[in-house]
Parts: sequence; structure tokens; C-alpha cells
Amino acid sequence: MFKNFVITALIFALVGCGNRPYHGSDVVGVHDFVVDSYKISNGKFSILEMEGDPIEPFNDKLLEEYPDRIVDGDQLKIVVYDSARKNISEGVGVIGGNIGYQVSEGKIVLPDLPAVKVAGLTLREAKEKIEDLYENHLMSVEVFLAYEKRESQFVQLAGKVSTPGVPVNGSKRLFQVLAEARVPTEANLFKSYVIRDEKPLPVDLYRLVHKGDMSQNIVMHGGDKVFIADNSASNLIVLGEVRNEGVIPLPSGSMPLRDALGYAGGILFTGNKAYIQVIRGNLLRPKVYTISWKHIVRLPTNSMLLMPGDIVYVGATPITQWNRLVTQILPSLSIYEIFAKGIDGVIVGGVSP
Repeated sequence: MFKNFVITALIFALVGCGNRPYHGSDVVGVHDFVVDSYKISNGKFSILEMEGDPIEPFNDKLLEEYPDRIVDGDQLKIVVYDSARKNISEGVGVIGGNIGYQVSEGKIVLPDLPAVKVAGLTLREAKEKIEDLYENHLMSVEVFLAYEKRESQFVQLAGKVSTPGVPVNGSKRLFQVLAEARVPTEANLFKSYVIRDEKPLPVDLYRLVHKGDMSQNIVMHGGDKVFIADNSASNLIVLGEVRNEGVIPLPSGSMPLRDALGYAGGILFTGNKAYIQVIRGNLLRPKVYTISWKHIVRLPTNSMLLMPGDIVYVGATPITQWNRLVTQILPSLSIYEIFAKGIDGVIVGGVSP
């Protein structure tokens, strides 16, 4: 009886080491996985909502261009032409060439004029205002106005970029900013984002760049911030009966389950293809999907999608579990046999004449 008790205890102690699928009450089937996969296929914002981190809806006003207005710190290039009083033209040119016309406290100072307020005006509006002021003294004058330097109307960039800032003008859009910033092709655009007024904007950079979705090509404003994430900023994990267990980067925000198993080198012959499980969400209270290989092969790719943070687990076949259990138990049984024989020898030796 003692021997049977020891063997039973060893089996229960070691069976936990078998690579078995999970069968808890929180396991759901392929139907739930397909429904959630189609949510994932909708892109970044559906995924964020599934992760419990929703973002405000997209506003079409983000696509509207705006007038490019002069602000403090801008330096203007100004040329004034008047055929009757060339000294005015020359004076404006000399000052512009040597000092420049920098907007300070919203104003610039020109020869023969009081300080002119130009902040908040477009270049065209500022040109017309200066011409009107000069025409109070001159019969005919023409003003040419352009930006020499712009200090404040920049988009700031950080992360995986080689350019820290890109100037904007009221019509420059996100795609052009990313092109000028030379964003690397391997960047994680799913985890990248745009900040305006300290709030993230509902823009999917991956869909814009890789899917050509121009509905995400918003007009950029001075002071906007763009962060470009590293390739490894989001990932998933494949474990169990696969050739190469490990972490797989997920720069696009999603990946077909079939591709993930391919990256892991495929399922080993010891794997149980009827119990491929995807663990999603908080590990303390996860959602566990159980899927078979026939579902992966037969169902459309978009109905079998993984998202960042998912863990794919391939369990072992029952015979593999048994073989491993036997392999683990045999050394322990050998020790038991020695121990049991030792006890028998002691007992026999104690009662023998």
C-alpha cells in the first residue's frame, strides 16, 4: 500500500509539468475569436477600445486647411517698389538685408511708417496693409512680402526620426511631415501618435502610411508633436509546442494567427492541433480562446487576427504528455525502488533468525 501511495503522489506532483491546454471556465471558442478578429481588422481605435483605452472619435475638422498667419518671432522679407521715391525702396532693402524685419510684440518697423501690426494676418493681408499705409504718402507703391525665417510654426518630432522639427504653413499634412522627417520603414506606426494641446489625436499612422488611407492625413498645426515608436513597442508571444518560442514584434497592431505560428517555426509533431489557445487581456482575468488548426486553415485571414499583448499557446498531445510524465517519473521510481528495497531489507533483517 505504501508503494501505491508513493506512485500516486508522484503522478499528481509531476502531471502539472505536462504541456496541457487550459480548460478553465473563462475559455471561449472560435466564434468569439472570429467576432473579435473582425473588430481588430477595423484598426487602431477598435484595438484600443478592446484594450480598455478608447480615444475620442475622429473630427473631420482635422482635415481642414487654415490660413497661415504671421506670429511673433517670424522674420519677414520685404521689398517695396516705388518709381517716384527710390530712396524708400532702397531704405527698406538696406534694413531688410542688414537687420531684417522680425515680428516683435506683433509689429514690424518700416522706413517712413509707424510700427505696423502684422501678427495674426496672412502674408497677403499684411502686404495690403503696408501698401495702404505707404499710399498715404506716395502715389503708387507695390510691396513684396515673404517669410525669411519661421521660429514657432513647427511640428516637433521625437522617437525613431532623424529630423527634430518640420515647418508647417496651414496646408502641410501629416503624410508630408512624416516624409520630411524620414521615418524609418521598420518604425512601429501602430504605437506612434500625434499630440495637440497636450491631447492625443485620433489618427492611425499605420493606416495612413501603409494602407494609403487619406482620411487620416490631417492638416498639421504649429506646436503639434509627433512621436514615432520603436519596432518593438508592441508585440505578442508564442509558447508551447512550437519550434521557436518567443516574442514577435507587432508594428502594424495586428497579425494573422497563421503568420504568428509561421514566425515561431510551425507546430511540432508533439503539438495538439486541436487545442491552440490565445490568451488575451489581464493575466489575472484573461479571455482564453481555444482554436483548432482546421479553423486556422479554412477560415479567412481577417477572421483569425492577433493583437498586441496576446499569448499564443500550443498544448501537447495526450501521448506526448504521457511520455513526458513517464520520463519524469522513472527516475523518481528508481529512487523509490532503492528506498523500498532498503526498507524491506531492514524489516527482513529484523525478523530473520
